[in-house]
Amino acid sequence: MHLPFCPYICPYCDFAKWPLRRSQADRYLAALETEIAAVPDFRATTLFLGGGTPNTYAPDRIAALVGLLRARFALPAGAEVTIELNPDLELCEGFAAYRAAGIDRASFGVQSFVLEELRTLGRRHTPGDVAEAVRRVRDAGFANVSLDLIFAVPGQTVASWRQSLDAALALEPEHISTYGLTVEEGTPYARWFEREPGRFTSQDIEAELYAEAIERLTGAGYEQYEISNFAKPGRRSAHNANYWANGEYLGLGVGAASYLGGVRSVRTRDLSAYCDAALAGVPVPVEAEQLTGDARTGEAVMLALRTAEGVELAAFAERYAVDFGERYREVLEEMRTAGMLEVTTTHVRLTARGRFVANDVCAAFVAPA
Repeated sequence: MHLPFCPYICPYCDFAKWPLRRSQADRYLAALETEIAAVPDFRATTLFLGGGTPNTYAPDRIAALVGLLRARFALPAGAEVTIELNPDLELCEGFAAYRAAGIDRASFGVQSFVLEELRTLGRRHTPGDVAEAVRRVRDAGFANVSLDLIFAVPGQTVASWRQSLDAALALEPEHISTYGLTVEEGTPYARWFEREPGRFTSQDIEAELYAEAIERLTGAGYEQYEISNFAKPGRRSAHNANYWANGEYLGLGVGAASYLGGVRSVRTRDLSAYCDAALAGVPVPVEAEQLTGDARTGEAVMLALRTAEGVELAAFAERYAVDFGERYREVLEEMRTAGMLEVTTTHVRLTARGRFVANDVCAAFVAPA
């Protein structure tokens, strides 16, 4: 569920998002509610409120939206319900209303615990704000908290990255995500990179920072269950695990993606076009692609290899009617010989070395020779 409004726009972000205007946000919520009512039968097992910045909306509006979604999509009691949160303290009120609505997982976009890096990223909160926001959400009864961090920030050092990792661990979250900074086309960061590429982190340093995250977080008892995600035992994100298992999902709102019946679709990123269509009761414009053959299996491999379990060969053969070892024999041999893949009689997984070049390894399966 995409809630695209933010109190300010971060210069590295490429999501479908807009600066908050209350009248526009109200109209969007009305359009979203209309779209929800028009969706054909769909039963949900998890719910994720993403953004944008969902907590730009008043807590009672979020609670009402969750209630509507629960009823419309038969979300079972006890289902994982996540809300993404900006830790700016003026947005961190009313967490008790979230819990009363059944939201049980809070995911904070922290990005860094180093003030200079936060300012480089265009963020307005402070490290102290994060600690206070986590305290408030705990006091409201949340037993499942996730923190997002970014590495390879311009100017970041191994020492400052350790500072962020250690500060995150000190708050004892159940889940930590670490994402390497990507310079997205069309963002202010892309223009900065064109002017001063030397200000950005080299691939060698980025790999060192990633290795530091793995060592520090796994050493603290978190399992790296996916390339970018670490969790305490039993605290993996069920919602995101469905993505990596190539499961079906429904995305609602401007720019939201869905995968249903082998069709991958993305709703328009034009806010006015989305609202106009939804409020008029006509289909929201989408771009859709039917995934078949190599495109379907290649995507399944790419997603599975991101996880600690990797590709389970028997399950893959049953689901896709493909002999994995035979279909990808040449790629498997190349990557195994290069030390990127561990190949057993039951699974194919990235090695520790392979995690550092996961995108390249996965791309070889998306379009094999």
